[in-house]
Amino acid sequence: MQTRNRIMDDIGQLMTNAMGVAQGAKDEAETAMKSLLDRWMADRDFVTREEFDAVRAMAQKAREQNEALSARLDALESKKK
Repeated sequence: MQTRNRIMDDIGQLMTNAMGVAQGAKDEAETAMKSLLDRWMADRDFVTREEFDAVRAMAQKAREQNEALSARLDALESKKK
């Protein structure tokens, strides 16, 4: 009976170790894939979300300034006539 418990303990330990190895391999594969994807994106000159939002804000401000200047120009031209 004692031998049987020892065998079961050994099998349980082996399964636990195997799961640890599998988890480690999964983590390593995820890290490698993320690194590969980061390099691929960097090669494509994609912009970050922060850069995109900054340019978008600048474009919005320029649009508003353009509309204000256009309104001023229209007002000056209407005075001239």
